[in-house]
Amino acid sequence: MAPSSDIDIDPTSEEVLLTFYRRLYPFKQLFKWLNRGPERAEKESRLFPYREFAFTLRNDAYLRYNSYSSDVEMKKHVCLLTPSRFEIGPVYSAQPKDKKTVRPTHFRAEKREVVFDIDMTDYDPIRTCCSEADICKRCWGFIAIAVEVLDTAIRDQFGYTKLLWVYSGRRGIHLWISDKEAFELNDDQRKAMVEYLTVIKNGKEPGKRVNVRFGMKDLPPTLKEACQAINQTFDDLILQDQDCFGSQEGYETLLSLIPDAKLASRLREKWSQKPDSPSYIKWDEMRTEILALKDKHARQNMRYAMEDILLQYAYPRLDAEVSKHRNHLLKAPFCIHPKTGRICVPIDPNRIREFDPATVPTVGQLLAELDTAGSDTSDGEHRDDWQRTSLKPYIDMFEEYANNVQEKQTKIDLSW
Repeated sequence: MAPSSDIDIDPTSEEVLLTFYRRLYPFKQLFKWLNRGPERAEKESRLFPYREFAFTLRNDAYLRYNSYSSDVEMKKHVCLLTPSRFEIGPVYSAQPKDKKTVRPTHFRAEKREVVFDIDMTDYDPIRTCCSEADICKRCWGFIAIAVEVLDTAIRDQFGYTKLLWVYSGRRGIHLWISDKEAFELNDDQRKAMVEYLTVIKNGKEPGKRVNVRFGMKDLPPTLKEACQAINQTFDDLILQDQDCFGSQEGYETLLSLIPDAKLASRLREKWSQKPDSPSYIKWDEMRTEILALKDKHARQNMRYAMEDILLQYAYPRLDAEVSKHRNHLLKAPFCIHPKTGRICVPIDPNRIREFDPATVPTVGQLLAELDTAGSDTSDGEHRDDWQRTSLKPYIDMFEEYANNVQEKQTKIDLSW
């Protein structure tokens, strides 16, 4: 089946979900990624068969501790359940489907990708174009700078290279790190990593000051680099596009981040006379006031404060709890978002600024494309129908990533 437009379909209907899972979902590529290579014999693998999958059914029932020996077995069960979404959990010490028959002490989460979650709602205190679940190309700029900063930090400071960025389907983005070393981190190591990368402790407090100097006057070198990257887009995103200080509420938040009470008072008096002046004018006036400070120590403190402001407004706002524990579940790539109908597609971090959530394929669009393109089912099976739809470039990207994650098997030469 395939309707003629998105308007005609309910992305959570059984018929739509069944068609999507049967003909479009990349189960083969998912298996290759999570099993770290298709060349492993299924009976020998302690990866995919020991991986937990959790399903949200259309009646909102939640089924945990599902596991499968292969992608074929998983696809059959998913098509039977037609869940509205499913999540990926850790690799356990025993197969999750056997949880009820295994001693609790013998059932523990052992391995999992390191994951991060950035949700646009954490930017509600500062973004001005949208709020709550809404998102547009303009406020996507916050996600874009967050991806650039976090991607660079993880590659440069931790040495990880197998990073998969996935659009959540509505208002955020997920990161999966599949490097073997990251895959095997314990919970304490994951916690240390996420705390090291966290600057904004609670993104929902608009006036909360960042506290990252740890007794030092200057920023750590890693955050210094982040500030430099943020500074390149701060004018366009914060001052021009979002105009974050263009209202009284906006500039009062900015003033709360200034440690010099006298300077803040002078600026408040000036801005109260023209509260709607653009943010870039207020920012320039603040810089002028700072340059006019006669006390060298006061000027230096304000330089530090301005760096903190850059971080406050544009540094990635992480949901730390998602990343700390191996047993946390995260929505699988290529699920359908039940509200928007959009597919959770991977994104190239090098082209993150070009990405527009509104252009992501919806399930209605994909089914219409299938209807137009037809399918080769001469053997009774739908094989790689996604290649005839706008989902193709995203699955191609995912397959390339899955191939890169494969663990090469070392062959020992015994010919001597």
